[in-house]
Amino acid sequence: MKNLNVENLNEELRDPAKVQALLSAIRKFGSRSISLMEVCGTHTMSIFRYGIREMLPQNIKLLSGPGCPVCVTPYRAIDEAIAAAKHPNRILTTFGDMVRVPGSRMSLAQAKAEGIDLRVVYSPLDAVGLAAENQDREIIFLAIGFETTAPTIAAAVLTAEELNLKNFSIIGNNKTLPGALRVLLTSPDVKVDGLICPGHISTIIGSEPFRFIPEELGIPAVITGFEPVDILQGIYMLLTQIQKETAQVQIQYRRGASSGGNPHALKLLNQVFQSGDDNWRGFGVIPGTGLKIKKEYEHFDTLKKFNVTIPDVDDPIGCRCGDVLRGAAAPLECPMFGKACTPEKPVGACMVSTEGTCAAYYKYGG
Repeated sequence: MKNLNVENLNEELRDPAKVQALLSAIRKFGSRSISLMEVCGTHTMSIFRYGIREMLPQNIKLLSGPGCPVCVTPYRAIDEAIAAAKHPNRILTTFGDMVRVPGSRMSLAQAKAEGIDLRVVYSPLDAVGLAAENQDREIIFLAIGFETTAPTIAAAVLTAEELNLKNFSIIGNNKTLPGALRVLLTSPDVKVDGLICPGHISTIIGSEPFRFIPEELGIPAVITGFEPVDILQGIYMLLTQIQKETAQVQIQYRRGASSGGNPHALKLLNQVFQSGDDNWRGFGVIPGTGLKIKKEYEHFDTLKKFNVTIPDVDDPIGCRCGDVLRGAAAPLECPMFGKACTPEKPVGACMVSTEGTCAAYYKYGG
């Protein structure tokens, strides 16, 4: 893996010979029962897409964690967006993944059918552009994501400030993942022998924020890419640590991640946001895991600007999306899976998101 041909990177990372060599090496670790967890929604989809669960020996179990930002966003966020957008002079913008995510009463798609002006954008900067072009209307951006998307949202706020746009604001639901992992890994519900850490987030924050996992909890961690060879090599690295009874953070995804992360992106993030408590679906409120707009940029906070207050609500009775996000249950253990809850009519966000575990199970026959 040290001499990858950059021009044919995807081909090399899907090379059947490399895959078989790694599987052969993995099988040599014996029959001890081992549970590994991937905490990135992109990893979850890749594992299903390439059939990696079926490739592995039966004693190696893969669990899915809370790495889908759409899935961990509580119903309240959708309710807030709908409440804020219920005004003829306002345009609500967001990413496409959020449109069909259910709120406590309806999704954004259903609210659009009832009259709100909803528009899908590919970047928060598109929403800033819309605000510049429509200064007689209020443009609201529903922001979600982990550290990967937070810098671009910070950049949108700073751009709106520079352009002196008074008609742009955001509903902030960005979260930081390491604190949620601490809660997850210290929970009695989940037994994890090793962690497949997210590659995309690590390109921003680096490996340092994950050091507590091996140093305090004694659990090996490997930051891994998203192709079959990436994932299998990451599993091999975890098994090597487990066999040697060592625990550290290793980086398999060296073409994207480093120990220190991206200084420019971190500067943007820290300029606009500060940490605060936040509500995670399946976990409740986790201290210090929310990214809240700093006081000097509060005029871009939709909820304060329009005095929107919506209470939190519980998941529907029977929906086990929260348990799935904690790795405490598989989608097939949910009584609604594939019956009352399908991609066409999702009950929980785990079924509607392109990175959701339930959606992956449904699509790939998990």
